[in-house]
Amino acid sequence: MYAFTFERPTALAEATRLADAGGKPLAGGQTLLASMKLRLANPEQLVDLGAVPELTGIRRQGNDVVIGAMARHAEVASSDEVRKAIPGLADLAAGIGDRQVRALGTLGGSVANNDPAACYPSAVLGLGATVQTTKRKIAADDFFTGLFTTALEESELITAIAFPIPQKAAYIKFKQPASRFALIGVFVAQTASGVRVAVTGGGSGVFRHKGLEEALTRSFTPAAAGLKVSSEGLSSDLHASAEYRAQLISVMAQRAVAKANG
Repeated sequence: MYAFTFERPTALAEATRLADAGGKPLAGGQTLLASMKLRLANPEQLVDLGAVPELTGIRRQGNDVVIGAMARHAEVASSDEVRKAIPGLADLAAGIGDRQVRALGTLGGSVANNDPAACYPSAVLGLGATVQTTKRKIAADDFFTGLFTTALEESELITAIAFPIPQKAAYIKFKQPASRFALIGVFVAQTASGVRVAVTGGGSGVFRHKGLEEALTRSFTPAAAGLKVSSEGLSSDLHASAEYRAQLISVMAQRAVAKANG
């Protein structure tokens, strides 16, 4: 690990000033600290966001559940507000990593990092959430731009994410046994304007599956989710071929719909 300075601001304005000056934001540290230990990242200054009160909290706001960027996975999983309004989101959080990861990892950190096999991006995209930052509000469909990349500008910080409350929603993933990341994860959400289906683990980043969305909008049943999924554009590696991932998308979608229907 290279040498660096460490700042722990206690207000959002101070955190924003440090980020604008080139400081590297530190949320839960589940990816950044590991990268630094391997000398794959070399920030000269870390800005720990853990003491910024404006980045915390979970609340109901109209037809949204608004979750602060520094909410830990374990907090989301155990939140009565989330469990009541969007149980599929609470279930997703409860299945991330292991107990230590859930105690330290944060919603904002995961979404900003945009690992191609992370779970949270599928909920953000599947629910059509809005990412709130220190500069603007970004719709989920505009936020995720590619492998480990997002629409965030260099010094822009996520402050909270607003999740619209769906009629029904559920997330099912097939875990990579070593990392517990999603080999394939599927988030389905039935809303007043139709069904959204977001897939993680299948390629260079989370994506919506239009074919499944159209089929499930017509009939929100496991049978409708059983359509054949093309392997075109999906990842193929030592863990699974593109064809295997395509089959998993269909199977996980069917299970997610069955779970959502109760």
